[in-house]
Order: sequence, then C-alpha cells, then structure tokens
Amino acid sequence: MPKYLSLMAGLAAVALSLTGCAAPSSNADERPRVLTTFTVLQDIAQNIGGDAVEVVSITKVGAEIHGYEPTPSDIAAAHDADLILANGLGLEAWFEQFTAHSDAPTVVLTDGIDPIDISVGEYSGTPNPHAWMSPLSARIYVENIVEAFSALSPDDTATFESNAARYLDELEAIEEEITTSVASLPEQHRLLVTCEGAFSYLARDVRLDEAFLWAVNQDEQGTPQQIASVVETVRERHAPTVFCESTVSDRAQRQVAADTGARFGGTLYVDSLSTGDPVPTYLDLLRYDIETITSGLEAAR
Repeated sequence: MPKYLSLMAGLAAVALSLTGCAAPSSNADERPRVLTTFTVLQDIAQNIGGDAVEVVSITKVGAEIHGYEPTPSDIAAAHDADLILANGLGLEAWFEQFTAHSDAPTVVLTDGIDPIDISVGEYSGTPNPHAWMSPLSARIYVENIVEAFSALSPDDTATFESNAARYLDELEAIEEEITTSVASLPEQHRLLVTCEGAFSYLARDVRLDEAFLWAVNQDEQGTPQQIASVVETVRERHAPTVFCESTVSDRAQRQVAADTGARFGGTLYVDSLSTGDPVPTYLDLLRYDIETITSGLEAAR
C-alpha cells in the first residue's frame, strides 16, 4: 500500500487541469454511470443493476488493487460518473485522492460489516479489507448496492430488489457448498496457507485456520523472515498444500512448498476476476477458490 506520496501530488495537478474543463462524455449510453474500484465489485454491482445502470471498473482484470496508481484517464472517468462504489476498510489506499476531484457520491460497500483486524506485520490493528471473500459478508455488499442504486435511480428500485433477491439466493447456495466442503476435510488439514492474508473472513465463517506470508500486498513481499515463519507453521501442522493469489508472484510460496514438502496447490483469485475462465464472475471466483482449496487440503502428504 505505500509509495503514494509522490503520486498524490501528480494526481492533484492532473485533476486540477481537468476540473471545469473536461470535455463532455462521448458515451451515448444515457443510463446512470457507476464506477467501481475493481472488477469484483463491478461484477456484483452489474448483476444488481441489470440493464438499468452502466457499471465500469477503474482497475482492469489482473490489476493489483492495493498498489494501483490511478491514471489521468481514471480521473476523467470519475468526472463522468454518477456514483462511485468503493470497498473501504483501507483497501484502496489511493482512493481518497482520486475521489477528491469528483462530484459523484461515493458509497463504501463494507459499511455494516464487522471487520477483522490484521494481527501481524506493519498493518497490525487495521481492518482486513477482503470481506468480499466471505459469501456471508457479501450479502451486506449487495444490500448496500441496492440502497445506493435505488437512491440513484428510484424508478428502478423494484428491478434492483428483484435482481438482488436472486443474487442472494446464489450466494446462500455457495455458502452452503463451502461449509459442506470444509466440513468434510480431515481436522488436521484445516489450515489454509496463502501468500496474502486475504481469506480471514472466509476462514472465520467456515472454521479454517490460516497462515500467510504477508498480511497485505505491499512493496516488500516474501522476505526471508516471512518465508521462515510460514515454513515453521506448515511443518508443525503438516499442511499438505499451500497456495498463492493471481495478482502477485508465487515465487516465495513455491519456496515454502520446496522447503516443507507441501504441494503447491495452484492459484487463487481474490482482488481480480479473469478474462474468460476460470473466474469471469464473482460467483465463479468463490466456487473456483473453494474447489481449489478443498481439493488441495484433502491431499495426503
């Protein structure tokens, strides 16, 4: 999350140049335009909004959300937005500077969620921002989106509520799938080892223990101390498999696997969807991750 001081000054200068003189949007779409900070939120919001709103993401597929650096075109997009949806809980370290030059209202989708605080590292005591990785917490995202969209376009409230009801049913089904899958794991294998500590909300809901190399994606990742700590935990717990996320290098986690004899179980998706398979939607992301995790943790050492 660091490295933003010089960026802020540059963004402020660009934003000032755009303020009051931005060209009219060439977008012929007359629907309300909603801007989200990353692709997971875009997909959830578009499912709720349906055809009544246009939803776009500031960051693109595969982008690392924590360390994202907004561009002048991002700032221009904010000027065109009617509503901005953010995750909050400190995820978008760059976001306050970005929205300072937009008149669009900003809704924080984690409002109402009981946060889990990070317990290790330089971000100790701050909220873990990855609440969307829990289908249970995602329900609050959906409720906040319905409220925000209904305020934006009151005539479409019934559509938003109907779409949300169907989406919540799907989230409930996935929640049951995850709970059943984890319950079938051997007790000694219920340790989820990842690169980033992005699964705390899911782990709490389904009673998985977790270990990770770093709490939040940052500049210095996979240090010798981080690797040694996770190696010790994997050895003590005889964890069969370790994982890493799609938006960071898996080099350090593969070293953990090599040092412990654990399998490298593959890539998990957290901060970004994919273009096409395997996770083109948020619901696909949840299903893919839990299938990858449970199949990995079922493996014998």
